Amino acid sequence: MIAILKKNADSNAVAHLVSWIEKKGLTAHVSHGENETIIGLVGDTTKIDPFLLESMDIVQRVQRVSEPFKKANRKFHPADSVIDCGGVPIGGGNFQVIAGPCSVEGDNLLRIARRVKEAGATMLRGGAYKPRTSPYAYQGMGPRGLDLLLEARAETGLPIVTEIMDPRDIDEFLTRGIDVMQIGARNAQNFPLLKEVGKTRVPVLLKRGLAGTIDELLMAAEYIMSEGNDNVILCERGIRTFETRTRNTFDLNAVPVLHELSHLPVVADPSHATGYTRYVEPMALAAVAAGADGLEVEVHDDPAHAWSDGAQALTPEMFDDLMARIRIIREAITADTCQER
Repeated sequence: MIAILKKNADSNAVAHLVSWIEKKGLTAHVSHGENETIIGLVGDTTKIDPFLLESMDIVQRVQRVSEPFKKANRKFHPADSVIDCGGVPIGGGNFQVIAGPCSVEGDNLLRIARRVKEAGATMLRGGAYKPRTSPYAYQGMGPRGLDLLLEARAETGLPIVTEIMDPRDIDEFLTRGIDVMQIGARNAQNFPLLKEVGKTRVPVLLKRGLAGTIDELLMAAEYIMSEGNDNVILCERGIRTFETRTRNTFDLNAVPVLHELSHLPVVADPSHATGYTRYVEPMALAAVAAGADGLEVEVHDDPAHAWSDGAQALTPEMFDDLMARIRIIREAITADTCQER
C-alpha cells in the first residue's frame, strides 16, 4: 500500500503520519520526489484502514500495490535511484561501464585495469572468489585476489566490483573497503547471503539467476532491501533456455521491463550472456540502445590463456573499439531524449 501526499504536506505532519503508521506495526518508507511525496507501507497492511488513511488532511490518495516486491517497486519510489559506487554514480541518467577479467590471476590485473580505464571504463571487475560448476576448476585467489584489486584501485582510481559467495566473508569485504559486492547468478536465491549483504550499506550488483524470472530477480533485490540496504543494482546476464548456440539467452526484454517495474539501476552483462567473444560487442551495443544504465564486460590481455572464461573475453583492443561505438549510441540516445523533452 502507498499513500500519495498532497503537495503542501508539512514536514511535521508527515513525521506524525509516519509515527502513526509505525505504531500500527508497519514500516513507513518515505520517498520525496520532484512533484510528490510518497509513503510506502510495508508489512501487514490489513492493520490499516485505507479509507481512514485517505481521509487524513495531508493524504491525496491511497493505492494498493499488488506486486510482492515493495521497496524495489517504482510505485514506492517513482524517481530513478542513483547508486554511489565508490564515488561513481550509476542510474538516473548516469551510465557506467564495469570492465576487467573474469578472475584475478596476478600482476596482469594492473595492466588490464590501466587499459580499460584509458578506454573509458569507470569501474573494475575481477573475481577473487569464483563459483564454478566443477569442484576441480579454478576457484579464485581468495584474499590475495582482493589485495591485487585494491592495488589496482589505488593506482587507477577505479572502484572495485567483485563477487562475494559466503556470508562469512562479508567482514573481510567491509574491512578492505570493497566498493561493490556482486551476487552471482548461482547465489541469486541464496537468501541467507542476500540478507547478510542487506545488513551492510555497500552497493550490491545483483545478477539474475540461471533460469530466474524477472519477478524472482526483483524479489531477490527485495531480500537485500528489506534488511535496510537500498543500494542495489540489477543485472541481466542471460538465462538458461533450450537454445545451445550461445552460453545463455540474453533477455534484453528485461531492461525496459525492469525499468518499468523498478526504480533500481539496470546493468547488462553481454559476456556471460553470450559466452563467445564475437557476440559480446553487438549485444553490448543492443543493451545500451535498450536503455541499460551500464554494462559489465570481461576484458583480458591474453584470453587464450585466461584461467577462466577466456572464450568470452575481449582483448583491450576490442574493448577500445567497443567503447568508441558505445559513445556513438549514447550520444544518439541522449539527443533523442532531449528532443522528446
